[in-house]
Amino acid sequence: MTQIYRSIVVVGAGGKMGMRISDNLARSDFNVHYCENAPEGQQRVRDAGREVAGIEAVIGDCDLLILAVPDIVLGKVSEALVPQMKAGATLLTLDPAAAYANLLFQREDVHYAVAHPCHPSVFLERYTKEEHADAFGGVAATQSVAAAFESGSDAQREALEAVIRVMYAPVDEVHWITVTQLAYLEPTLVETVTCMFGTFMKEALDETVARTGVPQKAAEAMLYGHIQIALAVAFRSTNPFSDACMIAIDYGRENILRDDWKKIFDQSELDKVIARMLKIDHVRRDAPSLESTT
Repeated sequence: MTQIYRSIVVVGAGGKMGMRISDNLARSDFNVHYCENAPEGQQRVRDAGREVAGIEAVIGDCDLLILAVPDIVLGKVSEALVPQMKAGATLLTLDPAAAYANLLFQREDVHYAVAHPCHPSVFLERYTKEEHADAFGGVAATQSVAAAFESGSDAQREALEAVIRVMYAPVDEVHWITVTQLAYLEPTLVETVTCMFGTFMKEALDETVARTGVPQKAAEAMLYGHIQIALAVAFRSTNPFSDACMIAIDYGRENILRDDWKKIFDQSELDKVIARMLKIDHVRRDAPSLESTT
């Protein structure tokens, strides 16, 4: 296959995500330029053995522009850079929020894509210390990626997938969905629900120790083991919950969950949380949608 993305530029290459994906891209055969404004970020790029490029010198020939910058600045950054991109190039962001909210500067002759890592599954079979240590992904533990591509040919999407697989390697599968679907996955499913329950369980652990006097290590041992068995039973049906456990589960739902909690999957609620995350008044509906039509 002809390599469509001959020149790749990473903006924010010295940031947390920028360094993660740059570490992987640097080990590939792709021609990659690393751009970073912050002096401390520039030093991190140099310390990793990579050269810091000036964006003005490389953006004109860039086939794939990766914005590894915080969501809240994606609008301003894209407004500054997208007009300088050549026709037919692709803009790739790493989170769906700004694309969903229509904050990205839009051009009809530029393709838009989003690719977000799923992180290694709790059910992943791990065999090495490196795999066990890689909770985030992108180093040793295999993960999937959820991605959206807004336009272009099948060949372009295939070429983009090749880049995505390197960025987040090792990758087992890239799931191609729409921007809106990706936004329902993150934030709604994995941040509003899953990450919230993660912090809630930590709060419950602290409250257990503080209120009952149970030793910290005993409480941790009980909780960590039951997190695993609860997920295994709920998602893999390894064994049924006992009748007594089901009663306790129902009691927990009655006292902890609101009856109308599923409203978070209404698009109006998705708009609210995206707006809050991006620190804007509301999601823009006065701009052409970046939603995929393919």
